[in-house]
Amino acid sequence: MRKNIVAGNWKMNTTLPEGLALAKDLDAALKGKTVNCDVVIGTPFTHLATVAAAIDTAKIGVAAENCADQEKGAYTGEVSAAMVASTGAKYVILGHSERRAYYHETAEILKTKVNLALANGLTPIFCIGEVLEEREAGKHFEVVEEQIKKSLFDLSVADFGKLVLAYEPVWAIGTGKTASSDQAQEIHAYIRKVIAGKYGQEVADNCSILYGGSCNASNAKELFSKPDVDGGLIGGASLGVDKFLPIIEAF
Repeated sequence: MRKNIVAGNWKMNTTLPEGLALAKDLDAALKGKTVNCDVVIGTPFTHLATVAAAIDTAKIGVAAENCADQEKGAYTGEVSAAMVASTGAKYVILGHSERRAYYHETAEILKTKVNLALANGLTPIFCIGEVLEEREAGKHFEVVEEQIKKSLFDLSVADFGKLVLAYEPVWAIGTGKTASSDQAQEIHAYIRKVIAGKYGQEVADNCSILYGGSCNASNAKELFSKPDVDGGLIGGASLGVDKFLPIIEAF
């Protein structure tokens, strides 16, 4: 059975003291609660080790927001998958739309990052999704299929089974446009069909696919009720326990 997951992506927000306080507040809020999903927080690199040591990582998984496409060496400023794993983090967010757009990460670069993450025991949360022009041109299915195939389809069945996917409707983030729960379900079902075509129905059925659009307390329950939506990759709403907890509780 695939897992339901609610993952927060803090992006470039919070100083170390602020991030530590936020993580501890979430940890305290979940104490004694039975939640029906896995909870993950994606923090800046600077926070990983401190946060992982301060919370119950059996209840809250810790994710890096990226890792390098090199194993080690003279790459000033980069952080390797091995370094991420050494902090106690268990996940790494890869292929986020912002990384693709602002830092020109290609399918080939992302393929390398996925392999390095898996080799170091990390679970990649691999992001895919189309921009507004692609959605309006009716190319959204084609775009996500290509992103999956070019970066992930060289993986073995066993390694593909370790991934979490996150669909981001880039066109609906900060544009004033919104994706309906039916639109989310439609493309999540298509993504699962693409996976089944390569790896078989059982692998597809066991793959968690998260929704990475503007998910919040008011729409989470409806989104998560869809059969192919297995949770969310949450941006701004993950920066406050009062906003993040109701999304977790939507399951």
